[in-house]
Amino acid sequence: MEEHIIWYLLGELGILSGLVALMFHRFEKRLDKRDKEREEKDKAKLEHDTLTLRLNFASLTLAEATAEAVQRIPDAHCNGDMHAALEKAREAKEEYRKFETERTVKSLR
Repeated sequence: MEEHIIWYLLGELGILSGLVALMFHRFEKRLDKRDKEREEKDKAKLEHDTLTLRLNFASLTLAEATAEAVQRIPDAHCNGDMHAALEKAREAKEEYRKFETERTVKSLR
């Protein structure tokens, strides 16, 4: 009779451990899904930020080219605002280049 109790207990423990293993498996699966979703969101955000930065540089380049072209037109009477805006744009571009250079150097350490 004791033999039956031992087999019964082992069977019960096996069922419980199987259920626990199943719960952990489902939990890990859910975590993996969340990690994949987070990676996809991070990748999309990186792509968005990269495209936004490219768009900003394209706009700045166009603005500089336009300002320089207008300044070359003999009949276009540019006031000081155009020259000041062009200088600010160039300063901002240079400041960003310095920032990126420092960031690159720090990441290499």
